[in-house]
Amino acid sequence: MTFAEILFWILMALVFYVFIGYGILVSMFVLVKSVFRSDIKKVTGDLPNVTMFIAAYNEKDYAEAKTRNCFDLDYPVEKLEIIWVTDGSDDGTDQILKQIKGITVLHEPERNGKIAAMNRGMAFVHSPIVIFSDANTFLNREAVRNIVQAFQDPHVGCVSGEKRISGKTKDNAAGTGEGLYWKYESFLKKNDALLYSAVGAAGELFAIRTELFKEVEKDTLLDDFMISMRIVASGYKIAYTPDAFATETASASVKDEMKRKIRISAGGIQSVVRLRQLLNPFRYFVFSWQFISRKVLRWLFVPFALPALFAINFIILIDKGFYQHGIYQVIMSLQVLFYLMAIFGWILRDSKISFKILFLPYYIFIMNYAVFPGLIRYFRGKQSVNWERAKRAS
Repeated sequence: MTFAEILFWILMALVFYVFIGYGILVSMFVLVKSVFRSDIKKVTGDLPNVTMFIAAYNEKDYAEAKTRNCFDLDYPVEKLEIIWVTDGSDDGTDQILKQIKGITVLHEPERNGKIAAMNRGMAFVHSPIVIFSDANTFLNREAVRNIVQAFQDPHVGCVSGEKRISGKTKDNAAGTGEGLYWKYESFLKKNDALLYSAVGAAGELFAIRTELFKEVEKDTLLDDFMISMRIVASGYKIAYTPDAFATETASASVKDEMKRKIRISAGGIQSVVRLRQLLNPFRYFVFSWQFISRKVLRWLFVPFALPALFAINFIILIDKGFYQHGIYQVIMSLQVLFYLMAIFGWILRDSKISFKILFLPYYIFIMNYAVFPGLIRYFRGKQSVNWERAKRAS
């Protein structure tokens, strides 16, 4: 076996592990653990006070609807405070909200980024639990009760809800790809949490024990990820509660989704650097393995491994002969098929067709491609902390 073949199979094994193998392993470990796991006791007695915290920038189109959604939640109104932080908004979001009774609106004209707004707003939170949610997402009625339930475990410092993509907006490439991706991501998060801890929380809906909040650097790109992961670094776990979910529409187009992915990629690299202590398996044990498998390899390895696999596969076929080694022919054919499907997904990206399976390869491709401009922006320091939300389909 040549060096090229050895390298090829190493890369192949790692890519398979990241996308499929890890999920299989975690599922097996969870199955074994379930034999010994005891159920968490249900909440008894008085429910705790909770704060719904919404940091928003120019969200006038969602402000009233989001507030109504919060009022409709199945939780005692006297125990649920709603805080909006609208720093920097210049579209009248704060004026719309100030007309609504029963909520707190914090506003400063300067725009310093979402994390600066969160750091400032947390000084006004006095409840033991604070729930963060995006302005353009809508929660199921039982969301708060189900989140509070997870905090019955004293080892849980953060609870991540589930992100769902609205079924009405999943006909284009961004919607279909994002929807399928988050279904698989939710499956992994559920098993991660059952095994030990979820690896980060999604900003659409997550909660923490207020006492565990620590101000995050103002240049942080992934505020939700950093806040939740630093709670793990403090010795707590992140629970995952799919029965508490936030629904939002998909990105209006792949172009808008690409902007979001580039920011996430730059933020992912920044997060790995700042959370490098979590890579120590002698201190964090299982979670270190989860972090490396779920985030580090996906952000920093797979985007480089995929084109390398294609190139090495091609070199091997040239060296050995295109018609001499069946296994390499099969793998090359599968790779070509994947990229052809991604190309057709790009061609049909704004159309509503029944062959939605084409959009998954396309979404996977842009998700990995986004790492390269994200990497450049991170090292050049060009990624702004000011959040430019991807446009969402109506």
